[in-house]
Amino acid sequence: MATTIDRVTDLSDIARTVVTGERAGYNTSEHLAHAARQARERNYQDLLIVDADAHHYETESWGDIVKYIEDPVLRHRAQSGPRSGQSSTLMVQHPGNQSNSGRVIRYPRRRLDRVEGGAPRDVEMVRIPTPMLELGMHQETNVEVELSWAYSRWLTEEILPHEPRMKTMIYLPFNTPSACMRVIDEFTGKPGVVGFMVTSPRFRPVHDNVYMPIYRAIEERNMPLGFHAGLGMGMERAWEGMNRFISVHALGFTWFNIVHMTNMLINGIPERFPKLKIIWIESGLAWIPFLMQRLDNEYMMRTSEAPLLKMKPSEYMANRFYYTTQPIENTNLEALQFNLKMINAEKTLLFASDFPHWDFNLPSTIYDLPFLNEQAKRNILGETARQVYNLEV
Repeated sequence: MATTIDRVTDLSDIARTVVTGERAGYNTSEHLAHAARQARERNYQDLLIVDADAHHYETESWGDIVKYIEDPVLRHRAQSGPRSGQSSTLMVQHPGNQSNSGRVIRYPRRRLDRVEGGAPRDVEMVRIPTPMLELGMHQETNVEVELSWAYSRWLTEEILPHEPRMKTMIYLPFNTPSACMRVIDEFTGKPGVVGFMVTSPRFRPVHDNVYMPIYRAIEERNMPLGFHAGLGMGMERAWEGMNRFISVHALGFTWFNIVHMTNMLINGIPERFPKLKIIWIESGLAWIPFLMQRLDNEYMMRTSEAPLLKMKPSEYMANRFYYTTQPIENTNLEALQFNLKMINAEKTLLFASDFPHWDFNLPSTIYDLPFLNEQAKRNILGETARQVYNLEV
């Protein structure tokens, strides 16, 4: 991105331009100029590309969202604080360093981004809730229920109608199963709704019998269920001994999905709901072959503890589940090729950018892989997602 620092004459000017955004500011289109050039060079216009995981910072539209909270006391609490509508009055708070101590300028400058056109700003600034990824760890389960309901209503009523290309998986308040059923009944069939999503950082086991009606209801509607990874930072005691964000990020975004998938497999959920489409989101790919081999090894020695299974765990993982690419671990092409082969990627893998996070991936991370044939690239970039989400393109 072009800079105008050379035009600044003293430190006071630097401070003024950074604070007010006068410095050619921050512009998402300019920030993605190289990505746009890649798209032209690779003729992406000839491909269906579906981004299965792009993010929206709901705290930037907090005042518009919380008006949909049904509990009047909680709504008043959400609208109070040092600044009107400050999200910290409800959100789970924990330390973090995703902005890399300010060196990733996208985070603080998003608010300065000027959006042109008649559509709401949130339409231009992307798609999936981000701070709410930790909401499953909230000590007050009613906060998860009320806030997720308010967010879903705001998104489906005020945002999605402005952009038919934008789709969403509706947040399920998984700590309260009865509330999940209300969400499924209410939002199935709403324009733009293509599935339901659980935020993975949470401790309640996903094989608990209270969830069986939820799985059945989603299966009957032929819609996918996503488990979106998160840090669980400040709640998971295993991370207490880690002194760097990189450590928690490397393990946290795989850990909860590893736990949930293990519980689902060993307790036979794929056999009980054979048509339920489950997607594991934002955990990367390297953990999957590890878990395949680990569970197969245990299963072959203690088969009686997983009596519902008719195949080895790895066979379910390669044929019954779906995965998103981001953050794709491409530091070793030979290892990556092995990983994709293990998960039957041509049929199970969905491209995801994770934009605007600091580690987001472009479609080129799939398009440029030398060992993928043309059809595999097309499937991963969009064709598999077309089937999973029942998209009409």
